[in-house]
Amino acid sequence: MQLLSRRSLLGLAAVVDIAHHSRPTPVAAKALATRHALPPRHLETLLQALVRHNILKGVRGPRGGYELARERRRITAGDIVRAAMTDSSDDELSPVSTLVDQVIAPAVDQAAQSFLAELDEITVEDLCREAERKQVFGGTATNIDFAI
Repeated sequence: MQLLSRRSLLGLAAVVDIAHHSRPTPVAAKALATRHALPPRHLETLLQALVRHNILKGVRGPRGGYELARERRRITAGDIVRAAMTDSSDDELSPVSTLVDQVIAPAVDQAAQSFLAELDEITVEDLCREAERKQVFGGTATNIDFAI
């Protein structure tokens, strides 16, 4: 069972990818989209949402792209998921129901808060280390972040 939206999963993947590849130069949206087999336009709105939430920083120019706005250890999975969720443009139908409004929605909201609290314990640093351990980027990382 998948609890996160595709947009949230892509947000997490994008931030971890950028954290891994953004040294010494920012990661171009086109390169990021290519690595994840997505059209570049598909990622752009998500990347801009992450910029607005101070997770990524956009760098303009011919060698521009995206890099982390904060240190990897200071960005949590919960931060990324919240950014992806708040800027989501999903058209959801909201049922008109006293049961939903007074019982089901509060219960689901409480569970969602618990889930987000767990995600707040996972940092981008943790995800990068796991990706490097499993060599998902094709070998040993050469772009190690020594920020203190």
